[in-house]
Amino acid sequence: MIIEKAPAKINLALNVINKREDNYHNLHMVMTTIDLFDRLTFEKIDEDKIVLSSNKHYLPNDERNLVYKVTKLIKEKYKINSGVRIFIQKHIPVAAGLAGGSSDAAATIRALNKMFKLNLSLSEMIEIGQSIGSDVPFCLYNKTAIAEGRGEILTPLQRVPRCWVILVKPIFGVSTKEIFENIKINEIEHPNVQDVISAVKEQNYLKLCQSIGNSLEQVTFRLYPEVKEIKDKLLNLGVDAVLMSGSGPTVFALTRKENKAMNIINSLDHRKYELFAIRTLG
Repeated sequence: MIIEKAPAKINLALNVINKREDNYHNLHMVMTTIDLFDRLTFEKIDEDKIVLSSNKHYLPNDERNLVYKVTKLIKEKYKINSGVRIFIQKHIPVAAGLAGGSSDAAATIRALNKMFKLNLSLSEMIEIGQSIGSDVPFCLYNKTAIAEGRGEILTPLQRVPRCWVILVKPIFGVSTKEIFENIKINEIEHPNVQDVISAVKEQNYLKLCQSIGNSLEQVTFRLYPEVKEIKDKLLNLGVDAVLMSGSGPTVFALTRKENKAMNIINSLDHRKYELFAIRTLG
């Protein structure tokens, strides 16, 4: 049996540069991992099939799930005749902008590489990952990084200054595809990603808080006004910085004080939101 942890990510900077000929967008991002994990268990079975299950009934157990999809791809690519039983202990909210599905896929690539002794390098695993999803390469790297292109071109960065991250996700999910389809490049904001990179390199927490930004916020806010309401609510609670992660709808806030993070979590309506107060990993 092999057990792999799959951490969530947040975007400290996300700039949409332009649309590519392949209909994807060129991005310039800074991403980091946070202390919120899914836990995946892998067992080899004799019968040549993929058996996928989870603690969450709504998770698909077929090719709609990136874990199933990447397992099938690896089995075919490396002519593996053994079957695999996989269980996903899900903690990261789905369709949340936290790369839960991509991180699960990355954990699967790492686990199958060990299980079947494929001896794949990180770059070979990233090549497999980018065919599955744009966030999978970062999730394979699993530390703070600059991400460019579709997200597959990674440059290592120092660990993010230690702080508490408050996550607030409304009860609905958001489709990344829908958000990107509604982008108008000339109408969105373009954060200064270089300022975020400099803040991380300098370990300057205040500069980081002043620099974070996300081109997708305006798009998601227009389609889902409730997300902007969450951001405004957190800003009014006096945190150090607030930003939507990825395409949303999760909004995160940063604070250096644990008691402030916990007080904010306790003050919000647990019936309306999924709420977490966690540390940065990076």
